Amino acid sequence: MSMGRGWKLGLGALALAALSGCSGGDDDSADKGTTQNGDKAQASLTIGSTNFPEQLILANIYADVLRSDGVNVSTRLNLGSREVVFPALTNGEIDLLPEYSGALMTYLDQDEAHVDARNNEDVMTALRSVLPDGIEALGASPAEDRDALVVTSETAEKYGLETFSDLAPVSGELTLGGPPETRTRDVGIPGLKRVYNIEFDGFRSLDAGGPLTRGALSNGDIDVARMFSSQGAIAENNWVALKDDKDLEPAQNIVPIARTEALNDEMRDSLNRVSKTLTTEDLQDMNHRVEIDKADPAQVASQWVEEHMDSDQKTAN
Repeated sequence: MSMGRGWKLGLGALALAALSGCSGGDDDSADKGTTQNGDKAQASLTIGSTNFPEQLILANIYADVLRSDGVNVSTRLNLGSREVVFPALTNGEIDLLPEYSGALMTYLDQDEAHVDARNNEDVMTALRSVLPDGIEALGASPAEDRDALVVTSETAEKYGLETFSDLAPVSGELTLGGPPETRTRDVGIPGLKRVYNIEFDGFRSLDAGGPLTRGALSNGDIDVARMFSSQGAIAENNWVALKDDKDLEPAQNIVPIARTEALNDEMRDSLNRVSKTLTTEDLQDMNHRVEIDKADPAQVASQWVEEHMDSDQKTAN
């Protein structure tokens, strides 16, 4: 996760320039701030996301809630990994994105000053201390989605696998599959070697818990899949998510990350209300509907907002 920040900014700009025409978002030509006559313009901001279904769901939830507040929202979704999308935030090419507290903290903690932060409170304190100037973390949700090493029930039974530690003595016989950044992120191959002495026979670069990874695990093309703990496909296929028994990974609570100058207090209140309301069970249910039932992420997000936020707003009023 700790890569040179300078080249990341350039990569973000180039990637977004290439992707802006096909990112599936709204027209983001609206002015921000004031009109040409000096009058206050309608509040506007651009929401971005990385490239897996849960991110699309969360970004659409943020968009729906902010639009209900009268904010002119545009979206640039499915842009790529954090190494592309977070620099786009710091560049001002997007204003807001859903993030994972521990993953972002580790990505930004280049000096490894906060390697002992593991629970949500400590991770959020550490995250706020390493965020760049002008970028803020809003309230963290109790909803959490952790990286997971997943095996089929047959593989778990064959090798007696329940924990990451169980993988160490047999990992040389197994192939890992997952997104390309698994090679370099500390919670990926480097951390598995450092904390658990896990060294796989090989690695296949696939996607972030998506159809390529799920298909490869089902077909036996890989033995271990790097997925997400909230994915509905795990229970649907009777797969086994192994326990991170030495706490390689810090807390991974959902948190909106934004450019401070793009927000006002009403936006902050609404986003914090989303975080407070969202649960891990909600994530699992919505991911199941998108991954397994093939529902549209935007429709799933809108239904969650209608069922949870609208009634919450009525109660608040």
